[in-house]
Amino acid sequence: MRREIKTKVKGFRTKDGAGVNLVRVLGHDTVKEFDPILMLDSFDSVDPDEYTAGFPFHPHRGIETISYLYKGKMVHRDSLGNEDAIGDGEVQWMNSGSGIMHEEELPASERLLGVQLWLNLPAKEKMSKPSYNSIKRDEIKEIEIDGGMIRLLSGSYKDQEGYKGEHLPLDYYDIHLEKNSSLILETENDASVMIFTLNGDAYIGDELIEEKTAVKLTQGDSVEIKSTDRDSQILYIKSYALNEDIEWAGPIVMNTKDEIRQAYSDLQSDNFVKEKIDY
Repeated sequence: MRREIKTKVKGFRTKDGAGVNLVRVLGHDTVKEFDPILMLDSFDSVDPDEYTAGFPFHPHRGIETISYLYKGKMVHRDSLGNEDAIGDGEVQWMNSGSGIMHEEELPASERLLGVQLWLNLPAKEKMSKPSYNSIKRDEIKEIEIDGGMIRLLSGSYKDQEGYKGEHLPLDYYDIHLEKNSSLILETENDASVMIFTLNGDAYIGDELIEEKTAVKLTQGDSVEIKSTDRDSQILYIKSYALNEDIEWAGPIVMNTKDEIRQAYSDLQSDNFVKEKIDY
């Protein structure tokens, strides 16, 4: 059975961090529908004044943050002592687990184009050991398809394998379709599948979806994606719904109000970061 569009969410412009202009697509109001994806922010700017303020040191607990820059640069520092930068076509993947402090700088570039996802952690892994990884260009397979290519950011595509996270499975593709091209992707019937039109419009099934729009798909064993009379760049994201209670307060996502209260108590008592601080 072919998957169709169940829910459609158009992003809106806002600011976050120290004044970064972005398009917020998914958030508090969409967590149940898009489970396990909590948030999706999109960056798309040719004006460095809109983003170079960056995201100063701030806490996270209970989630994984996954940042993909097709264009631009991001510099990461965290309380584990990690300092790393990604550039065009690369990914940063951080598990905040039991608690981490980090910052993200966005140096000026010709264009900043990409997204950040928040991937929820299962309740039993909320307090897991924090970790940081980056996925560099030479680790990302570019798979040719009729009328385009797929950049395999994580997971698998047919017999091709990419980076695998430590917690929830995540198939994450950056799909490039030339004008008037199409692609059919096979899916497990019980998987949670969403698509985001990063650059250009595209048809999902028979419905035209505007740029910077996320769609959640119905259950099924396949989905058809088609470009218009212009090239399209589409992000395909597949995982499995957790179907767990969510309590979300700022940068912290847990399962109960008591866990949220404990997290903020830990922040106030300087006991938030359980691993050694080395910055």
